[in-house]
Amino acid sequence: MLRKSNPLRVALLAVGVICAFSSYATIVSDTVYLNRGTMLAVDSTNIPYFAFNNTSVFDRENERLFLDVDDTMELLVINTDSLTHGFDIKHYTGVNSVNSVIPANSSILVSFQFQEEGAYIFYDPTQSESFRYMGAGGMIVCRSPNANIHRFFWNMKDHQVLFNENLNQGIPVDWTQYYPNYFTINGNSNPYINEDSDARVTGSVGDTIYIYMVNTGQSLHSIHLHGYHGEIIQSSKFPSHVGRSKDTVPVYSMEVVILKIVPDQPGEYPVHDHNLVAVSGGNIYPNGMFLTMLIN
Repeated sequence: MLRKSNPLRVALLAVGVICAFSSYATIVSDTVYLNRGTMLAVDSTNIPYFAFNNTSVFDRENERLFLDVDDTMELLVINTDSLTHGFDIKHYTGVNSVNSVIPANSSILVSFQFQEEGAYIFYDPTQSESFRYMGAGGMIVCRSPNANIHRFFWNMKDHQVLFNENLNQGIPVDWTQYYPNYFTINGNSNPYINEDSDARVTGSVGDTIYIYMVNTGQSLHSIHLHGYHGEIIQSSKFPSHVGRSKDTVPVYSMEVVILKIVPDQPGEYPVHDHNLVAVSGGNIYPNGMFLTMLIN
């Protein structure tokens, strides 16, 4: 005999199920400071620079922001500069706009949420993104909880010193004449990239490794892996490429690519930009985008 359902009991069960799922979503609070400073390049050249840091002390490496799927981040953005700046997230499709103006020596509070795992670019859109070009662009990583993944992060940038110097003084530049001569990952060039444990891929045969690549520079960077192929997990510019297995992946300006690698053999293998000028710094090879992967 079928028992007749109690409507109140069914409603309470439904609420309980909803609460059980929603209880995992939390509010994550964080703070970034937009700082002006000078990046010391690999050959000791001084390059005028901006960065989003976790304190008011300038650092050439932009902060990375982390949250889980369905979490809401409440982010306080503090502008320590004497000029007006801004904050935005590339390709953000949330209900509330995060494109905000930050007056000099002031702050704003923005909130955002992502329903899917992936990487996103936050940046300063001020002055036709000139300040983003000068360094003010970082990475947001949205993760699935409890995933057994080894994660590495590459924020790629390129600079032409004269452009940075002119923009720093408010002098317009002609982007058709842009020929970058310094190239970095997380603010470092070779050989210092290999000293960055967040950038240099290490692990063991059989590990699941994700490489989060964001290009916050101006130029296209075509990343070539020796030793392994990677499966494209996310491509903000070419979503149809997801699932493809490649050893060379183009990452366009202001776009994101995530590669999944499961190493099948041990060894130390190079990774570099196939655009060979990007493997130099100050016209010296290999002082650019070059590092190695070390698999046991």
